[in-house]
Amino acid sequence: QVQLVESGGGLVQAGGSLRLSCAASGNIFSINVMGWYRQAPGKQRELVARITTGLSTNYGDSVKGRFAISRDYAKNTVYLQMNSLKPEDTAVYYCHADVVAEVGAGRTRNNYWGQGTQVTVSA
Repeated sequence: QVQLVESGGGLVQAGGSLRLSCAASGNIFSINVMGWYRQAPGKQRELVARITTGLSTNYGDSVKGRFAISRDYAKNTVYLQMNSLKPEDTAVYYCHADVVAEVGAGRTRNNYWGQGTQVTVSA
């Protein structure tokens, strides 16, 4: 069993900053990609940022230059630093991890999601 626990969401004024954290725990053998997605009301879930084991990063077009993703391997934690926030960044932000977990005598690879954290940016 693997759990992802997010923290750091909240209410901020436009132009402000927030930092999200997501810690993975459980029977983890290794974590490949970790990332953040978001979903605004009435919209599909979209990629915000992702980071691979080799620290290669990808960002959604709307957040490039404003958000930065980072990762702490020792803590199985991924961070999202969000700067110059805009009202259109308002959404529920979900952490994602591609995890190889130890199950009994073997290993299994699955995608895991956090419960989501609300980010609200006021104009």
